[in-house]
Amino acid sequence: MAGCASTSAPVVANTPGCLSDVAVNQLVADYNARRPTADLPAMTAADAHCTRSKIQQRLAGQAGRLVGYKAGLTNPAVQKRFNTDQPVWGALYTDMLVGNFASVDAAFGARPLYEADLLVRVKDAAINNAKTPAEVLAHVDQIIPFIELPDLTVQSPPKLNGTALSALNVGARMGVRGSPLMVPADAAARAKLLDQLRDMNVRLVDGNGAQLGGGKGSDVLGHPLNAVVWLAGALKTDGLSMKPGQLISLGSFSALLPPKPGLKATAHYDGVAGLQPVTVSFR
Repeated sequence: MAGCASTSAPVVANTPGCLSDVAVNQLVADYNARRPTADLPAMTAADAHCTRSKIQQRLAGQAGRLVGYKAGLTNPAVQKRFNTDQPVWGALYTDMLVGNFASVDAAFGARPLYEADLLVRVKDAAINNAKTPAEVLAHVDQIIPFIELPDLTVQSPPKLNGTALSALNVGARMGVRGSPLMVPADAAARAKLLDQLRDMNVRLVDGNGAQLGGGKGSDVLGHPLNAVVWLAGALKTDGLSMKPGQLISLGSFSALLPPKPGLKATAHYDGVAGLQPVTVSFR
């Protein structure tokens, strides 16, 4: 990676609308205190890229090593909420991820939310050249149930657009990972899994089984592994790449929902043989 290998963020020159170091330090201080930070000014894509790089450099210094990336706004319904038609990406660090059945403070962030998601684990560097979901699946070795716990952080989340969300490292804060499903080596079995991921019904339910949200696998860019195809191109533009062992978050299969104390949320992946549910409890 360009610049500092541990940050995921290449060193970039300041742009006119990039947040100053003082402003970024305040934003990170607010992030750490779980209090809303100032709304971002209007930004160009270059301003957002510069700001995101500064934030990622600071997160890398406090949240553990780079563990992977998240593709955000890969679901058209979520894109609409943020007034954009393009995905965005952020970086994930080891301290952000917790295990299945984790008990998490409902106020885990300034503007906390939760959503049904999915992770894949990179098997080899050839994934960076993948152009189809089938090519992606050939270069990942695990499919991992995931409930992401993002944090929109700012005082006025409804004012956020795709550019601002990109600047904020796509709201990365926490996530709960479940038991991995190993990707089969057999080509016919992989082809079956590929179809199952596209056609799966993702259900987010509470402790009583009542529906909280959900969607289809195809809601994410037509096939959830298309998120990795998009991410490979986006990272390449920034001089970055996915590395073996890294985890990639594919995006939301449900609406972004606010957590409440006492709520237990479980994501089910109906139609994917062997892919187990993942659960988080909010206190």
